[in-house]
Amino acid sequence: MDQKQRNRKAQTASWVGIAGNVLLAVIKGIAGWVSGSRALIADAAHSASDVVSSIAVLAGIRYADKPPDKEHPYGHGKAENVAAIIVSIMLILAGLEIAWSSIQVFWSERPSAPTEIALIAITISIISKEALYQYKYRLGKRINSPALVTDAWHHRSDSLSSLGVLFGVGGAMIGEWIGWSQLVYLDPIAGIVVALLIIILGYTMARESIDLMLENVLDDEKSRRFILTAQHVSGVKQIDEIRARVHGSYVVVDLKISVDASLDVENAHDISKNVKNKLMHDHNDVNDVLVHINPYSPD
Repeated sequence: MDQKQRNRKAQTASWVGIAGNVLLAVIKGIAGWVSGSRALIADAAHSASDVVSSIAVLAGIRYADKPPDKEHPYGHGKAENVAAIIVSIMLILAGLEIAWSSIQVFWSERPSAPTEIALIAITISIISKEALYQYKYRLGKRINSPALVTDAWHHRSDSLSSLGVLFGVGGAMIGEWIGWSQLVYLDPIAGIVVALLIIILGYTMARESIDLMLENVLDDEKSRRFILTAQHVSGVKQIDEIRARVHGSYVVVDLKISVDASLDVENAHDISKNVKNKLMHDHNDVNDVLVHINPYSPD
């Protein structure tokens, strides 16, 4: 799959996420207001934040699709990492908002238990969000899109928050039916627990995205496939050094190879060109290769 096909699929997935989040935010917001569930209203706010995050992912993917230029010779792939960081920060903010909204319930008048419409909205949310997660996560992994994978986890966090809301709303309703009025607080307690999970997830995603922005070099195990490919190119005596770094959804490889010291410049250059072409042909995730030539010495 080439870059254009990859970005087209990623953009389609982002639009699907935006449409789904808008619909779910409206459904949960109305159901939360009608049923009186604070946890469901907070969950609706979480879905609304997903709309903004999906828009950020879409913008990052579209910008990353731009070809290399003079100012960005390695391309614009890191725009996806920037989008992933934005989504992660929004996850953390959404978690803080849900936690604060839930905590405030304990300082106000005792709330009444939500009505049955809340359970219907929550069930729809759980099924829809898990479907969006599976769709975006699998596609993100297949096309190697960090922004899409992060956005998929945003959907999973919403699914988890809806599960927490289901527990809280169900517990509060059962408490009212059997006369245990204290169980009504299961609704905001569920909101707090879910908020903590979302904050932790957002922090983890942000840390991973920041590592990629800092151009961490792939470890020996992940770089081994590039070494094996370069070693099989005719004229390469040995691989002296390799540095493969992630640049958004693709990899940039810098390596030093040794060739016969008696070769002239043109022949040595041909070998380096063959190494570059071979790496880019055999590995779809390799977008650019820089080869440095050393004279081979048995010592």
